[in-house]
Amino acid sequence: MNELKKSAAAFSKAKKFMPGGVNSPVRSYSSVDCNPPFISHARGSHIYDIDGNNFIDYVGSWGPMILGHANEKVVDALKKSVERGTSYGAPTELETELAELVQKIFPSMEVMRMVNSGTEATMSAIRVARGFTGRSKIVKFIGCYHGHSDSLLVNAGSGAATFGVPSSPGVTANTAQDTIAIPFNDVDAVKKIFAECGEKIAAVIVEPVAGNMGLVLPKENFLPTLREVTKKFGALLIFDEVMCGFRVALGGAQEKYKIKPDLTCLGKIIGGGLPCATYGGSAEIMRNVSPDGKIYQAGTLSGNPLAMTAGIETLKILLDTPNFTEKLTQKTSRLVDGLKEQAKISGVAVQIPQAGSMFGIFFSEREITNYDDACAANQEKFKRWFKSMLEQGIYLAPSQFETLFVSIAHTDEDISKTIDAASTAFTA
Repeated sequence: MNELKKSAAAFSKAKKFMPGGVNSPVRSYSSVDCNPPFISHARGSHIYDIDGNNFIDYVGSWGPMILGHANEKVVDALKKSVERGTSYGAPTELETELAELVQKIFPSMEVMRMVNSGTEATMSAIRVARGFTGRSKIVKFIGCYHGHSDSLLVNAGSGAATFGVPSSPGVTANTAQDTIAIPFNDVDAVKKIFAECGEKIAAVIVEPVAGNMGLVLPKENFLPTLREVTKKFGALLIFDEVMCGFRVALGGAQEKYKIKPDLTCLGKIIGGGLPCATYGGSAEIMRNVSPDGKIYQAGTLSGNPLAMTAGIETLKILLDTPNFTEKLTQKTSRLVDGLKEQAKISGVAVQIPQAGSMFGIFFSEREITNYDDACAANQEKFKRWFKSMLEQGIYLAPSQFETLFVSIAHTDEDISKTIDAASTAFTA
């Protein structure tokens, strides 16, 4: 790998204008004690930096690039779209076309509202849940990330199931008190908190396949319990499928695990790499959103024609390609199996969970089922492994608390090179 001289200079300059030199914290590489490569362009399964390095990319812009970078059909459609104007602030048929495609894949989303980010989608879904139920409390799970809105930047207090405390300066204690944070996969904690204050709870929000503490899979009875207890107490169940939607199955975790949530939040893939997200659910609930109802939410760039175009082309490819999800899952399984084999050969204890085309890696001897388990994994080993992989041309998320992604553009050669690199990195 070429030395990151140009990237280091670019990073130094960026720090003068942006906090930490980045517009999203994990991009700073602070958790792996090195500087980030600055990217010049990307194509297919590869990403290129300004120092002339070529990496096999398993970040995929943190999930959206399921088709790979600069997919020809998506780019061609965007070229035509941008010539017609970049934003109108007025209705277009594109918005309806994308909504129809989403509903075809996620039937639970009878009515939806387009927004610009996953944070907007989850924030808005919670407002809808509170407005619809007339209740204030929200239950979330420790280690699940639902964007940076105030009521969701909350840690647990003392005990297994407690009212939350702010996890960031700027989040008020009063806001945090309306959020209850409990351990992921802990059905006893779920039942306990509903027994204590179920009539005050507006909604449970969950990443049904957690991707923000590394990849953590739901236990067999976890999601069914959430559905059962929310129905019993009249609370809404919100699936945050911003990350796992279209990946663990075409119709997301709700298809794979056969659980119908009341509200769903989608992002990343739905915009084909452009800023786009949506939240939606039954007509009974969503018709309460303005202008049909009194729950207010708006956005100047919501339904932007460029984002709609990229999303439409991406979803059409997912729908029109025979066995797309199965083929992509098989690619991912080949990679994961190869990594596990190299770790075994090297005598290194790892957990490499997989869900469709998502995977993660923890340097741990035990299964990871919640945030505490993830924190107990050996992060120093992860740092050494990450740096060795980067030096060998493998671009990974710079934190064990992030999920990795495979695209349909990854080739057998890419996967073989990655497995070979891992054999070296496991002994670093």
